[in-house]
Amino acid sequence: MNSFTEAMIIFGGVFNLGFAVFHLLFWRLFHWKEDLASLTRLNRGVVQILNLCLTFGLLAMAYVSFFHRSELVETDLGKAILVAFSLFWFLRMIEQIAFFGFKKKLSVAMTFLFLLGSAAYFVPALQTWL
Repeated sequence: MNSFTEAMIIFGGVFNLGFAVFHLLFWRLFHWKEDLASLTRLNRGVVQILNLCLTFGLLAMAYVSFFHRSELVETDLGKAILVAFSLFWFLRMIEQIAFFGFKKKLSVAMTFLFLLGSAAYFVPALQTWL
């Protein structure tokens, strides 16, 4: 594995770790105690469970990126995982536009950030095929 590929995958790990921490801060950042109180108990629970499961998924993506870099580029399963991680962030980018639009600066910034996350895994995946 070349150093650029390794750096991209490590960057992806840091990226996922950062978003995991960000998601753990949702309760405070978005005032969930107050804002989610207007939801039914069921919907309030679903939102919080989905956020915690997503946080776990992001931590798992970071772990794989940090500790299984060589397997990601040297095995068929690893290459499939690189593509899956890339698709995860690409789809998140599409959802950003669909749900929040592309007019406000923060939404544009988040859209490009998610594209960067997708590229962090797509570029190494592409390099394994060349």
